[in-house]
Amino acid sequence: MRTVLSVSLPNQMAAELEAFAKATGRNKSDIMKESLGLFLWETRFRQIKKRLAKKSKTAGIITEEDVFSRVS
Repeated sequence: MRTVLSVSLPNQMAAELEAFAKATGRNKSDIMKESLGLFLWETRFRQIKKRLAKKSKTAGIITEEDVFSRVS
């Protein structure tokens, strides 16, 4: 099932979207779906990262090297 969503964009953003769609041969709907999907993924990632930050510091995991040493 799908839901139709109408989005109001500022003129400049709409023009950039139109130009990008033409340049890449993609339709605007697909570009918007992909963009929203990436935005939602990144938002969830930041929330998880924020929630786990205190626990990781308590466990002594501060840098990426600390993470890699724990999982390898």
